Amino acid sequence: MRISTGQYFANSLTGYSKNYSDITKTQTEISSGSRIQTAADDPIGAAKLLQLQQQSSRLTQYTSNTTTINNSLNNEETVLSSISDAVQSARELTLQAGNGGLTDDDRASIASQLGDIENTVYGLLNSKDANGNYLFSGSKTNVQPYVKNADGSYSYQGDETQLSLQVSDILSMATNDTGYSVFEQASNIARTTATSASSVNDDGRMTLTSGSMTSQTTYNSSFKADEPYTLTFTSATEYTITNSKGDDVTAESSGKGSYDATDASGSTISLRGVDFKASVTTLDGDADADLDSLLAGHSYTLDSKTDSISTSRVSSNTSAAQITSASVTDETAYNSTFPNSGAVIKFTSATDYEVYASPVTTSSKAIASGSLSGGSTITAAGVTFDVSGTPQTGDQFSVNADAHQTQNVLNTLSQLRQALATPISGDSAGAQKVQDAVASAVGNLDSAASRIDLTRGSIGARGNALDIQTSENSSLALTNAATQSSIGSTDVAEASVKLTLQQTMLEASQLAFSRISQLSLFNKL
Repeated sequence: MRISTGQYFANSLTGYSKNYSDITKTQTEISSGSRIQTAADDPIGAAKLLQLQQQSSRLTQYTSNTTTINNSLNNEETVLSSISDAVQSARELTLQAGNGGLTDDDRASIASQLGDIENTVYGLLNSKDANGNYLFSGSKTNVQPYVKNADGSYSYQGDETQLSLQVSDILSMATNDTGYSVFEQASNIARTTATSASSVNDDGRMTLTSGSMTSQTTYNSSFKADEPYTLTFTSATEYTITNSKGDDVTAESSGKGSYDATDASGSTISLRGVDFKASVTTLDGDADADLDSLLAGHSYTLDSKTDSISTSRVSSNTSAAQITSASVTDETAYNSTFPNSGAVIKFTSATDYEVYASPVTTSSKAIASGSLSGGSTITAAGVTFDVSGTPQTGDQFSVNADAHQTQNVLNTLSQLRQALATPISGDSAGAQKVQDAVASAVGNLDSAASRIDLTRGSIGARGNALDIQTSENSSLALTNAATQSSIGSTDVAEASVKLTLQQTMLEASQLAFSRISQLSLFNKL
């Protein structure tokens, strides 16, 4: 076989280029520390490295997420700790306010202190993080969670959605707690009323508290089933209780029909998960021997509170019209028609309106419509609204119902403050309201404190889980790095020997080429 000069030069060039490329590749492996420069170097190893690099990127992101969650939870814990201290201070003041020997000025002083605590808690509930996001608004981080309404009550404006971040391939962790879960779910013990059922009650000798719920389960299953009840005192030591059907349920009460009218602290009558306290005040001229006849006939109706209706105007309304009051006037229509999620009143003209279930969407249909009655009254879904001013087309009002099952701490503080700030000197009815407000506030503040403690416990549990996951992620990162090194790192000793061999082969090929390239027939002539 003849090999032409051209072929020889071409083959020599190819071999030289390959040897030089091998040397360059080996030198790169040594300098970079990575033996796999392209997938062709080790297809299986390259695929494994890609998976490991992706896992490493995720672990880095998980570490960043863990730091973010820790910072958020620590911030929330600090705020909740301050709120808890404020609630405890408010509870101590509330207990002081229950002292029957206080004057109006004394109660006003306590009310002022409670007002300061109320403002402090209001500010804490609207706290922001370092990024300017509200802590307790759920996923609506740019919306102030609590606002104060025109009637002095407070409403939650956030949602019920917790934010979360991934901290492992299978685990995500909540970064916050919503105001709804922490504060709006505090149980309200003041769900009942005790209203006068006899003119005898007006003599001022006997007062009965509105009731404090002691067992939510018993209240829901038993008390509500047979309400309203009629409590009648037949003497200074005995009473009877009948349910809505007229059945005698006296035996189910704590005293089973007996109470002590001479107990200065009041006599508690417990019925189906609710405590009512009866207090007797003797008047000048009352003789102990006459107490039986004097107290006989005092009667009260025991019932759950009717839902309270609150309204607020939309800020974009063009008129100054307001809904000044709202109340349930048709219980049957209200129970069957009023939306559980609340309602929205829309004015289609200065006098015509439509009512929608909240939230309103483009496909929403009105559940009621009509015109202002007498120019200032709306009646829809069993609720009557009083309107002041002249609405304009497009004006909207949000309507919410409070079933008194829960109560946030701000409303508890506000209601107690208002009750204590109202003078009651010589007014037995006013004194009764203060007594009810104090009893309700103590129970509701305890409920609020319990919800806060529960949330703080959850924060602690999440912190512990994060510590465990952080340790796990660190171990995975070390294992990942070691595995990547074993697959992709250069064996310097092996690479150095290979480089020496490749350099020798290159030098040999260069020498052979220089020798053979000088051969020619002309040298034989």
